[in-house]
Amino acid sequence: MANGRNDPLPNFNFLIEIDGITQGGFTDCSGLGATTEPVEINEGGFNSASRKFVGRTKQNNLTLKWGLTLSHELYDWYRDTVNGKIQRKDGSIVVLDLEGKERARWNFFRAWPTKWTGPDLTAKGNDVGVETLELAHEGLVRG
Repeated sequence: MANGRNDPLPNFNFLIEIDGITQGGFTDCSGLGATTEPVEINEGGFNSASRKFVGRTKQNNLTLKWGLTLSHELYDWYRDTVNGKIQRKDGSIVVLDLEGKERARWNFFRAWPTKWTGPDLTAKGNDVGVETLELAHEGLVRG
């Protein structure tokens, strides 16, 4: 915070922490969010108005992307899920400032991989192969 201002943080300097997994080099993280559904109740009698009450909250799945490396810890976690060995893990998405100091954190709980996508491969360019993992979770809290 310079001169009393609270400037926005950059969105490109972040890291992901997941229990027991040391995979690094994430290029994208999306899905930070939730939706609370309104429940509409119509009142009886002569009143034609309806009232809105707070309903169920649904958590968005988190989507993580990283450059293809020799590590396959995240893929193995997904394969374990496919094979019926569900391992729920807690983790964090951490935003860093330009000096590498932690400035924001979201903690997610009881996550498990619901979808894995391998890299698109082509001999026509020199892009990095990117893997994607989608995580279902039971809560996201800003720390």
